[in-house]
Amino acid sequence: MPLNTEPGRSVASRLSAVLFAFKSGGASLTLADLTRRTGMPHATVRRLVLELLSEGLLERTDDGKYVIGIRVWELGTLAPRSLPLRTVALPFMEDLHAALRQHVQLAVLEGVEAVVVERMSTSNALGLVSQVGGRLPLHSSGVGKVLLAHGGESLFRQVTSEGLKAYTPTTITDPDQLRTDLGEYRRKGFALVNQETSLDAQSVATAIFATSGECVAALSVVVAAGTVNLNSVVPAVVAAGRGISRGLGAAMSRRTQ
Repeated sequence: MPLNTEPGRSVASRLSAVLFAFKSGGASLTLADLTRRTGMPHATVRRLVLELLSEGLLERTDDGKYVIGIRVWELGTLAPRSLPLRTVALPFMEDLHAALRQHVQLAVLEGVEAVVVERMSTSNALGLVSQVGGRLPLHSSGVGKVLLAHGGESLFRQVTSEGLKAYTPTTITDPDQLRTDLGEYRRKGFALVNQETSLDAQSVATAIFATSGECVAALSVVVAAGTVNLNSVVPAVVAAGRGISRGLGAAMSRRTQ
């Protein structure tokens, strides 16, 4: 039976819907989970899953659930935006992690969210709401605020147009206050975020720039609330961000030669 059984919707679109049903916090899903998340008929989802399994894009676990296949990860590591960025950033992230023994993460802008493309953690560090490949809100996370601060007026309007979700009592939900804070982040070169996405987390974040001056990523250190003087962390995070920016410019120059 052909896969394209939904008029007006391509096979690629439906396969994509199945793959992107896997989000942070839902790494393994049943067929029923996939049917519910995609909104497609059970029989259609089953055929799509079998197709993805045969290509190695999904894998089946011993308990009968489905997980993203290793071939998807292999493709992700080849993404032009993340490959040179991660290569250049890793040594700086390793230094920060070794010095601070806290979460160090790297994120890029995707739509109206921040996507974590790399993270270093310790076993006893604070649990985070998003893992590598997961998404964070722009208005309440450290990396998100930095990306939003440098994203321009159009992005700001997109993010604020339907209201700002309060994840905690300290989340800034007033667009005017958020705009003022973003201006401060641009001026100072870093953002300090206090328990706005999670009540037990604080972060310091800074921007990473391409040679064109465009903000292409954000770097942050995330700590358990009240355990670290965030101001003492700022110089190391800002210095790492500047180092990555310089290295990224050099790496991209070599790629175009």
